[in-house]
Amino acid sequence: MDDRPIGVFDSGVGGLTVFRAVERVLPGESLIYLGDTARVPYGTKSPETVARYTLQATRFLRRHRIKLLIVACNTASSVALSGLAEEAAVPVVGVIRPGARCAVERSESGRIGVIGTRATIDSGAYPAAIRDLRADAEVHSLACPLFVPLAEEGWDGAGVVQQVAQRYLEPLRAAEIDTLVLGCTHYPLLREAIGQVMGRSVQLVDSAEAIASEVERAAGKSMTVEEVAAGFIRIANENMAKPIKEISVAKGYDVQEYALTCFGGAGAQHACAIAETLGISRGTVMSRLFRARSRLKTLLEDYR
Repeated sequence: MDDRPIGVFDSGVGGLTVFRAVERVLPGESLIYLGDTARVPYGTKSPETVARYTLQATRFLRRHRIKLLIVACNTASSVALSGLAEEAAVPVVGVIRPGARCAVERSESGRIGVIGTRATIDSGAYPAAIRDLRADAEVHSLACPLFVPLAEEGWDGAGVVQQVAQRYLEPLRAAEIDTLVLGCTHYPLLREAIGQVMGRSVQLVDSAEAIASEVERAAGKSMTVEEVAAGFIRIANENMAKPIKEISVAKGYDVQEYALTCFGGAGAQHACAIAETLGISRGTVMSRLFRARSRLKTLLEDYR
């Protein structure tokens, strides 16, 4: 079992909604939370600044040997996610796509509202993701910048929150949406006030709940044949006298196919020992090897 922690990053306390949701669906996992309360809010800052902050947070969490990075901040997900994969060196899950998918699944009319920080709304990330899933969707986006400081101050039940929500959300009520994406992890902290203003006919999509389901799938995902090969190559290069690429070229094989051939040809017991080194379950190994054999039958016979 891979006992490395899952890293969760947000611009402040709002990401704790994601932290709690992930903790509920994956109670056996270790979680590390980084909330950048010193520089909150991110929504009023330039995309370049947000990208820099996100990169710094990623590097900090990497030092804790995380196995998965959750970018719980919608602003960071909308403007900085694409450049993180290489830096993180682990799977990265953002909030935009899970939230969009959940909204599309729940909306009957296709009239979907999105509220978020100015940076998130200006990025157009949510409408693009929603229309990618449902081309005829009618998306109404609205920036609600005051919601973040209200949530950070803990004024979730104050009368001023109700007044601000009433003022902000009137255009969405007029648009007769049936689903509203809370496009900032701070906003679920104000869910009661937002729900009262929008009414019971409007479903609220909590990005924390949506991303928790995505993380559950990512954390429980079996390794693909390609991932098994990559892991084998890494371990082999660390322990063999010659790089595995040099050996495979000498034999006239593609390096990935040669790695899979060695992995499968080593026998089940040896394969499972290697698997444990890579942090893969035995059941996953045998399942993947069985599937790989049909594809690599000729190579396996030649190896033996």
